[in-house]
Amino acid sequence: MVLALAAQNGWSVYQLDVKSAFLHGELKEDVYVEQPLGYIRKGEEEKVYKLNKALYGLKQAPRAWYSKIEAYFLNEGFERCDYEHTLFVKTEEGGKRFLIVSLYVDDLIFTGNDACMFESFKSSMKVEFDMMDLGKMKYFLGVEVLQTLEGIYLSQKKYACELLEKFGLQNANSMKNPIVPDFKLSEEGEVCLLSRYMANPTDLHMQAAKRVLRYLKGTVELGVFYKRGEDVGELLAYTDNDYAGDTDDRKSTSG
Repeated sequence: MVLALAAQNGWSVYQLDVKSAFLHGELKEDVYVEQPLGYIRKGEEEKVYKLNKALYGLKQAPRAWYSKIEAYFLNEGFERCDYEHTLFVKTEEGGKRFLIVSLYVDDLIFTGNDACMFESFKSSMKVEFDMMDLGKMKYFLGVEVLQTLEGIYLSQKKYACELLEKFGLQNANSMKNPIVPDFKLSEEGEVCLLSRYMANPTDLHMQAAKRVLRYLKGTVELGVFYKRGEDVGELLAYTDNDYAGDTDDRKSTSG
């Protein structure tokens, strides 16, 4: 949604990365750890360390990091979206200037209509955290992002090619559809349910999986293009629902 909005208005989208994000988290409880190998004090082998900050591997670490970054945004005058708690918006001059920031763990993307707010935001972040400025958004969560004057194009070509190479199918013939029409797997009717047979797959399931990859090979160039100046249109929401979806025993398995 953020990218669609940016494309519609001709805004550039930029990306930041927080180094060692979980180490910034503040612990609300006392946590003790054993002395790590190489740092054990002679004569005090039975003693433990008390943590002053969160560490990677702690179950509290993700929450502690989010609490830290959320507090930073709120202190800087951002407002958190009520429906998406990793989306923050800052406005100035009665809403004439604004900055939109979307957060995924330690990766941030931001856009808006004022370059001065961009620079101020980056400077403030670098003071608070150890940051890496990645410039214009190009690759995020496995999605390639191409920003042009005409709009923003999203694809997963790089990821798809890596997947094909991993399974030795980079030179395989492509397919126009992911599964043969009217073809029924052992107990399932949809290729999207192949993952249910990961524990004990048969040759039939393997053939179906390979066909999905061959279909992927023929569609690596496909993507989503958000055109500049084009109205985003009506926002629609969908929910998943299932009732007696399994054709073998009529159990509801999702939704």
